[in-house]
Amino acid sequence: MSEKNPLAAGSATPAQARTGGVATSGAADISAFLKKAAAVGAPKVPGERGRLVFALDATASREPTWGMAQEITGQMFTEAAKVGTLDIQLVFFRGMGECRSSGWVTEAQRLKELMRKVACVGGQTQIGRVLAHAADEAADKRVHALVYVGDAMEESLDDLCGKAGRLAMAKVPVFTFLEGGDPAAEHAYREIARITRGAFARFDPGAASQLAELLRAVAAFASGGRLALADAAKGSRGAQLLLGQMK
Repeated sequence: MSEKNPLAAGSATPAQARTGGVATSGAADISAFLKKAAAVGAPKVPGERGRLVFALDATASREPTWGMAQEITGQMFTEAAKVGTLDIQLVFFRGMGECRSSGWVTEAQRLKELMRKVACVGGQTQIGRVLAHAADEAADKRVHALVYVGDAMEESLDDLCGKAGRLAMAKVPVFTFLEGGDPAAEHAYREIARITRGAFARFDPGAASQLAELLRAVAAFASGGRLALADAAKGSRGAQLLLGQMK
């Protein structure tokens, strides 16, 4: 991205230097997400480190649940460690055109520290810039998954779909997680997931357990592929129930 890294997480990557009335969620939504994600297929070769771009909307509407997101991000590393290794890059947007990314991190504590440095600021969504950035990163070195967490969409859907197409070409599945039930956002998030062969899910505002379940699932997928995604669900009763619905 064109923005300089404000998170002091290392030097900018080559890609960073280039880049200028719905029901709330529940077990059914998360089960559908896991079923779709399991169908994507193994994303990596043996011994390869998983690389996951973790992108968040940091506009003012997300402030009430930003702290929640900070606390559960470490679970992605914990889940990934069971099946492989994982590098995560934090991307966020906020305010008037600010969209930034960190370096790649390998430890849960470091990711939490980066997120603590980010304060939510009012502004409009910049999902298109997130998608373009991830595609640029994938052009330099393979990216196994993009996670996007938000609650709105205020951009051209055609433009977003075009940018999602670049990720589809690079074989980067996008997993879109919608907080709440904004209809326009849901439509856009579903389209982005569909085009990239990723998956979509909603979670209730402030529902840490729901979001944590989803993030753990994607971390397992990015670090170990489809089989690892299924195995990761064996660690909790709720996940076992979800897998039972997938049969």
